[in-house]
Amino acid sequence: MAEFAASADDAVAGIEDGATVLISGFGTAGQPIDLIDALRRSGQRDLTVVNNNAGIGDTGLAALLAAGQVRKIICSFPRQADSYVFDELYRSGRVELELVPQGNLAERIRAAGAGIGGFYTPTGVGTPLADGGEIRTIGGRDYLLQLPLHADVALIAAHTADRAGNLIYRKTARNFGPIMATAASLTIAQVRRVVATGQLDPEAVVTPGIYVDRIVLAGAADLEESA
Repeated sequence: MAEFAASADDAVAGIEDGATVLISGFGTAGQPIDLIDALRRSGQRDLTVVNNNAGIGDTGLAALLAAGQVRKIICSFPRQADSYVFDELYRSGRVELELVPQGNLAERIRAAGAGIGGFYTPTGVGTPLADGGEIRTIGGRDYLLQLPLHADVALIAAHTADRAGNLIYRKTARNFGPIMATAASLTIAQVRRVVATGQLDPEAVVTPGIYVDRIVLAGAADLEESA
């Protein structure tokens, strides 16, 4: 059974310096802002963060970067018009970047959760992303070995949880959350609503509670607890 935390700060308690942290979200969609802000307040340092992006504007992940708490970021889309926090840190050598094509990133996370030791993909072959990597020719085509991406912690956002920790998501906010939940030693979810166990349609459950360790209600409006 998942533990229900009284606050986002309680939910992230115990995350250590140097941890690898998976953070869900595609831009702001599905980004666990409350948990990211709590992680920033907790002051952990030398974090490796895995996210699709490298921060937007000066909130959420960008604020965590600006606080100097991130040593390395692994992502597929680090630069856009308002990624100025990451840009400044990267250009000044204060944050490392591991660039991973989006499909490879998702599959590396999924492989970690599924217990797969690695996989070969043609994506990245013949580019600098393959430098130093293991290349294997299969059926006359070159493939690059990609290793699973395990993490100490996953911070994810879902829409509704039940008391057993089962989660459902809303539309595109689902993105990386389900695979990240399976790939970390500790999974923490912020949700907008909690219902009694049995109220969720089992066919609609995307992340089973077995993968969820802690849950906290987000600080946004329209929260409704019916459990």
